[in-house]
Amino acid sequence: MTSKPTSEPGGGPPIRYQPDEQPPPALAVGTGLQLATLNIAAIMLIPLVVMRAAGTTDAYLAWTVLASVTICGLTTGLQAFRAGRIGAGHVMVMGTSGAFIPASIMALREGGPALLATLVAVSALVPLVLSWRLALFQRILTPAVSGTVIMLIPVTVMPFVSGLISGADGASVPPGTALSFLATVLVIGGLALKATGGLRVWAPVIGVLAGSGMAAGYGLYDLERVVAAPWVALPRPLPPGFDLGFGPAFWTLLPSFLLVAVVAAVRTMSSTFAIQRVSWRNRSRPVDFRAVQGAMAVDGAGNLLAGLAGTVPGSATTTSVSLTQLTGVAARVVGVVTGAAFVAFAFLPKAFAAVLAVPDPVFAGYLAVLLAMLFAIGMKIVVQDGLGFREGMVVGIAFLAGVSFQQGLIFPDLVSSFAGGLFANGMNAGGFAAILMTLLLRLTAPRRSRIETRFDPSALPEIRDFLDDFASRGGWGAEMTDRLAAAFEEALLTLIRDEARQHARRRLLLVARREGNSAVLELFVSPQDDNLQDRISLLGEQTEDASPEREVSLRLLRHLASSVRHRQYHDTDIVTVRVEGPD
Repeated sequence: MTSKPTSEPGGGPPIRYQPDEQPPPALAVGTGLQLATLNIAAIMLIPLVVMRAAGTTDAYLAWTVLASVTICGLTTGLQAFRAGRIGAGHVMVMGTSGAFIPASIMALREGGPALLATLVAVSALVPLVLSWRLALFQRILTPAVSGTVIMLIPVTVMPFVSGLISGADGASVPPGTALSFLATVLVIGGLALKATGGLRVWAPVIGVLAGSGMAAGYGLYDLERVVAAPWVALPRPLPPGFDLGFGPAFWTLLPSFLLVAVVAAVRTMSSTFAIQRVSWRNRSRPVDFRAVQGAMAVDGAGNLLAGLAGTVPGSATTTSVSLTQLTGVAARVVGVVTGAAFVAFAFLPKAFAAVLAVPDPVFAGYLAVLLAMLFAIGMKIVVQDGLGFREGMVVGIAFLAGVSFQQGLIFPDLVSSFAGGLFANGMNAGGFAAILMTLLLRLTAPRRSRIETRFDPSALPEIRDFLDDFASRGGWGAEMTDRLAAAFEEALLTLIRDEARQHARRRLLLVARREGNSAVLELFVSPQDDNLQDRISLLGEQTEDASPEREVSLRLLRHLASSVRHRQYHDTDIVTVRVEGPD
C-alpha cells in the first residue's frame, strides 16, 4: 500500500513515490525521459570539448560521444538496483565528469587515445577501493566535506552558464537570447513554487519547451540539423587499446588523474547522500552508507568501461536530486527508464540532433534553476549532523578557497600551471581543501582510548573496567562511569538481536573520546541487518517485529544518550553514542 504523501517540514514539496514504490507507467516513463532529455546534451558536451581541444579525428570524436552516452546509460540503470555491493538503489544519473577535462586533454596531446585509455582505467581503481573500504575513510569524507563539494558545483558551473548566454567571445548576443533565458527560468521556477501534482512533475520540460518556443520565434532553434540527421545509425566502435609502455608521460599525468578521481568519487558520495535526503518521506532517515558504497562501485565500473572505450570518465551527477525534489518521484524504475533512454539515444542520431538543437540560453535557464536547488541541498547536508565551530571553519575556508581559485584570485599563474590546472576548478580546490583540513583535525585530535574484545555480553566486565579508567582520566567520577557503562550495555544488547546466534568469532572495537563535557563512544562491529539509529527514531510508532526486551533497550539507550548514530557499511557497522557528563 502506498503511503499518503506528506510535506517536508518547513513546507517543502512532498514525496509522491519513494524508491521502493511503483508509480503509474506513464509517470515513470515521462519522468525518466525528462532526466534523459535534460542530461543527454551535458553528457555529450564534455567528450566533444575534450576531443576538439585535443585535435582528434572526427571518427574518434563520434565514437567517444557514443561510448560516453552508452556507458552513462548502463551505469544509470545499474544504480537503480541493489545487488550485493553493486548499485545505490536510487535514481542517480551518471554523467561524464568536467573535472577530468584538463587532464584528459593533456593525455591526448602527450600520448594519444591509448594513453588516455590507460590513465582512465588506472584511475578507476580509486572509487573501487573507496567503495570496498569506505569505513576506513568515513572520518575524513564527512557531511561537511561532501556538502561543501555540492555547494561548489554551482560556483564551478556558473561560468559555463554565463558562456551559454553570452555566446562566443567578441560576438554580439543574438536577439531573443535574454528573453529565451528568462522565459525558461520563470516558467520552471514559477511552476516549482506554485504548481502541484502532475503539473509540477513536468515543470522542467514545460520550461524548456517555453524557452525553445521563444527562441524559435527569433530563429535560434536549428531545425535543419534535426531534419538532416538519420533516424537510426549503427555505431562504429574505435577502442584505442592501452598504452602499456608506462613512459614518462604516464607517470607525469598519473597524479593528476588520481587526484581528480578522488574528487569525482567525493562527488558521487555527495550525490548519494543528497538523493537519499530527498527520496524518502521520512527526511530524518539516516544515510545508508551501503548504498553509497554500491554507488561508488558502479562509478568505478563505469570508469573502467570508459578506459576500455578510450573516452572521458564520469561520476554521478546531481541533476536527479533536483528533479526528484521538484517532481516528488523517487521510484527506482525512473532510473531504469533514464538509462534505457540514454542507450536508445546512442543509436538515434535524429534524437541526438533534436536535443543538441535546443538553444544555449534555454539550457542556461534550466541549469540556473537546478544550480540554485543544488546549493540549498548542499547546505542541508553540511548541517545535517550539526555544525560546530571547527566544522564551520572547514566549510567556510573550503568554500572561500573554491570560489577564489575558480575566479583566479589566488596566484592565477601558478594555479593554472600546476597539474594541468587541476585547482583552477573551484570544486577541485574547495574539495581538496576540505579533505586536507578534516584530515588535519583528525590527526591533531586528542588521543583516544580504545579496546578490542569479543562481541558478546561476556565482555561487559572488561568494558566496565575500560570505561572506569577512561572516565577517571577525563576528570569524571563514578556517576559518569555508570552512565557510560549503561549506554554501552544497551547499545551492545540491542545490536545482539538473536541470543542463539554465535558471536565468538565476531570482534568489537570500542573507541572513547572526550568532547567538552561529553563522552563519545564509537562501536565498530560486523554488519547488522537494520539500522539502530532508524529504530530509535521510530520508537513512537508501532514496531511489530521488535521484541519487548529490545524495545526496552532502545528506549533506555535514547534516555541515556544525547545522540545515537548508526553508519552501516558492507564490511563494518559503526555506532556512535554521545553521553553528556554530569553538571
